[in-house]
Amino acid sequence: MKLDAAEAEEYGPFGAPLFDGPEARALRRVGVIDVGSNSVRLVVFDGAARSPAYFFNEKILCGLGAGLAETGRLNPDGRERAMVALRRFAILARGMEVNSLTAVATAAVREASDGPAFEAEVEAATGLKLWVIDGTEEARLSAQGVLLGWPEAQGLMCDIGGSSMELAVLPGGGQVGATVSGKLGPLKLQNVKGKGARRAEIDAGVKAMAEVLGQDRSDKLFLVGGSWRAIARVDMHRRGYPLHVLHEYTMTPKDLRATFDLIEASDMETLRQETRTSSARMSLVPLAAEVLSRVVKTFRPKEIAISSYGIREGLLYERMPDVLRARDPLIESCRASEAASARLPGFGRILYKFISPLFSRASERRQRLIRACCLLHDVSWRAHPDYRAEICFDNATRANLGGLTHSERVFLGLALLHRYRNKREGTPFEALAPLLNEADTQEAEVVGKAMRFGAMFSAQDPELMGRLKLYPKRGELELALPKGDGEALYGEVAEARFRSLAASLGCAPKVRIGRA
Repeated sequence: MKLDAAEAEEYGPFGAPLFDGPEARALRRVGVIDVGSNSVRLVVFDGAARSPAYFFNEKILCGLGAGLAETGRLNPDGRERAMVALRRFAILARGMEVNSLTAVATAAVREASDGPAFEAEVEAATGLKLWVIDGTEEARLSAQGVLLGWPEAQGLMCDIGGSSMELAVLPGGGQVGATVSGKLGPLKLQNVKGKGARRAEIDAGVKAMAEVLGQDRSDKLFLVGGSWRAIARVDMHRRGYPLHVLHEYTMTPKDLRATFDLIEASDMETLRQETRTSSARMSLVPLAAEVLSRVVKTFRPKEIAISSYGIREGLLYERMPDVLRARDPLIESCRASEAASARLPGFGRILYKFISPLFSRASERRQRLIRACCLLHDVSWRAHPDYRAEICFDNATRANLGGLTHSERVFLGLALLHRYRNKREGTPFEALAPLLNEADTQEAEVVGKAMRFGAMFSAQDPELMGRLKLYPKRGELELALPKGDGEALYGEVAEARFRSLAASLGCAPKVRIGRA
């Protein structure tokens, strides 16, 4: 989005905050009920609209589509459980004063002969009007959910439900390309007898979908759906991966082949307990693994990423005006956190301007991450001082933030840890240290110590902060301070923090008093 000159000067490349503007306020307390073949879920979004918080999130594994291929009808037990869940969700939504509630139904309801009767029963009992969407619309909405977290995503989205699987091309630029839907959900495949017959059906189904899309290769594959997430948990378990955040967890085809072998060789109950997966979900994992194996062989991605965002987030994205869609989800979310929780909302932008001379050679993506650090530098101030650094680290690495790789999460957490603590030994960072290389670890320390020093001036006029200048060739870090109040603010603690910052840069500290 192009900024006008005044906005560019005031706010930089990210533009003025929109989290509290009219476009964002229209998206407060938005509810989505997703009636799928395997689960029924209510999600209520709130907070920063571009990177919303989950105000409420509850799922019931009903199995509406179980046996559908044989009977042509919704599973009777699943139908009863779904009605109980929907009555509860309708009451909860009213109690939470949801501004907008959309109830969407997918493969099971659209394919079942008693689907229309179920729709009528739901409306009579709850007042909810189910929006039954076809497979291509489901694919489009799920792809939009991926775009909520990855605005510039390029590759192929693959969403697996209980009864169907959807594919959508993501050409880049925040767009959704060709879409296709196929009957390759694990609840459907349960009815195919024999591994050979099942493999033939999967192969034929994936091949037909690839022909519709007109492509058989994608550098990146974005996976949406509970069965894919369950496979990712198994992959994490196999690798001993230290950060248990599924969103933006990445795998290679080689990783997945090893995980497929583990699934095939393992006792499912043991694996279920080790990965803390529900029995209902784990029962579908072997079938889902067979499908994913063929998808990976067909489209040959170099990287496979898990998206926790799907059709529900896609429905929220559908309602966003372009001005919101164009915004960075990470920055907008951090701005909202600062406004809600920091002692001095707005100081994060001033702090970023103060420390940015130290990172003039950093990439745009790294500068964006440093800006996020500055916005979050003070949001945990209410925590006990003895645990503030650890709490900052835990919050950053596990927060519901979009547009962050796992290594960037750890960078963000480590920088915020160093905002409150000089040393990282004996902190939660040690368990996640393998996710960050040595150079990035060092830079995160510099960012944290720069924020720690800059925060010494946060209660005063920003003009009294002075100016930082780094001279790498002569190994010097200079602080230019104005005379009078600016000089007076540079007390013993500030001096110690400035020296610590210079040491982390391998530089000698120099203070110059005069015009900053």
